[in-house]
Amino acid sequence: MTAEPIAAGSTAPATGAKYREITDEHGRVYRVGETDRDILGHSRKFMVYLPWIAMMAISVSEYAYGSAEDTLSSAHGWTQSNTFWILSVWVFFQAGIAFPAGWLREKGIVPARRAMTIGSFLCLLGFLALSHLSNVWLAILGFGVIGGLGSGLVYSTCINMVGKWFPERKGGKTGFVNGGFAYGSLPFIFIFNYAFDTSNYHRVLDMIGVYVLVVVLACAFFFRDPPKNWWPHDIDPMQKSGSGKSARSLSKNPPAVRQFTPKEAIRTGMLPLMWLSLVLTAGVSIFGISFQVDFAKEVGFGPLVAASSMGVMAVINGVGRAVVGWLSDIWGRKLSLVFVIVVLGLAQFGVIWAGDLHSEWLFLFFAFLSGFGGGAFYPMFAALTPDYFGENYNATNYGLVYSGKLISGLFGGGLGSMVVAAWGYNGAYALAGGISMLAAAVALLLRQPGSEKGTEEVGAVA
Repeated sequence: MTAEPIAAGSTAPATGAKYREITDEHGRVYRVGETDRDILGHSRKFMVYLPWIAMMAISVSEYAYGSAEDTLSSAHGWTQSNTFWILSVWVFFQAGIAFPAGWLREKGIVPARRAMTIGSFLCLLGFLALSHLSNVWLAILGFGVIGGLGSGLVYSTCINMVGKWFPERKGGKTGFVNGGFAYGSLPFIFIFNYAFDTSNYHRVLDMIGVYVLVVVLACAFFFRDPPKNWWPHDIDPMQKSGSGKSARSLSKNPPAVRQFTPKEAIRTGMLPLMWLSLVLTAGVSIFGISFQVDFAKEVGFGPLVAASSMGVMAVINGVGRAVVGWLSDIWGRKLSLVFVIVVLGLAQFGVIWAGDLHSEWLFLFFAFLSGFGGGAFYPMFAALTPDYFGENYNATNYGLVYSGKLISGLFGGGLGSMVVAAWGYNGAYALAGGISMLAAAVALLLRQPGSEKGTEEVGAVA
């Protein structure tokens, strides 16, 4: 592999730092020479910690919602189906905004900082609606639509920020940031189970909305994207072997052969397969988030076990994302993805078994596995997308993949409640386990476009 200088000695307008552009044998361009401090004025590690903090702030909207729904139902006079559909609509819009937000970001219309700012205020409006609007349709509009759009803007901005700043070792970093979206909800799960009732729900929800606003705004102030094609100055993009962490990661997860536009990524056939696998897997994950506490209570487990099972799921869901993200830099992204989807499927059957045995400890164990598998696949898709299609269009490409979650929200939450009503919890959990295994089979078909082991479409769409 050889490097050909294209613009040696060029100066970046925004920083004044010297950079040059090199290409590999596929024609992919790498912009090297500028350090992260040249561009940001500080270490790029801030582009891991700040998105992580913002993700923890918005996690309460999804991962703690199941623990609040009984009080919400009592306070507003909603049915269980009402509360589930509110969450389903939230998931729909949280995922649905990812693609248009990515397109607007890459066109320079809504840059990262502005997207975060808008998202923070929409999140506040969502919690105010959940607190003060008893009409279920207005609550759906306020929390489901407006709050979902706000959380989606923050989520997609944070995830894509990490991939852009760490193109050489994105698995562990993406997993770490993505993990905050789960375990950041832990304090609120216990608040909703032990200190949230019809006498204080206005105050609690209003304060949570303000908390999300302040934290996300503070993080947004420092957000900034790197230049197109930017590559860390101290990492050789042509070196795919060696003993260093970055070299080992690049050998297992080689960079995309070129920068694919969204249309080109779809034509490869790989992006639609990723979308389908995410639809199926996220549906199972959302089902577990929505119904685990209720299933625990129906089986006869006490409120401590019910709350603890959800707390365990949230913590392991988040930690699992970071661990598998790190492992994927060693094992390879695809192998890690298939592994976590299979674990998620097996956990659904395990929950049935624990319920039939009325074993609290076994139930907590499978809640552990369900949380692990039900979160770790998200950073795998987030890292796999730029691995396959490049970083320049990642906000839109991953937005397309992540949009599968809007379909998942419908059958994981709302339709899941119908399956529970028709088949009972055992039937619903068995169906979820089967769907997860199907998702793993779909993931096995993934190949990097244009690589020696991948598809041969690059010439056709170039």
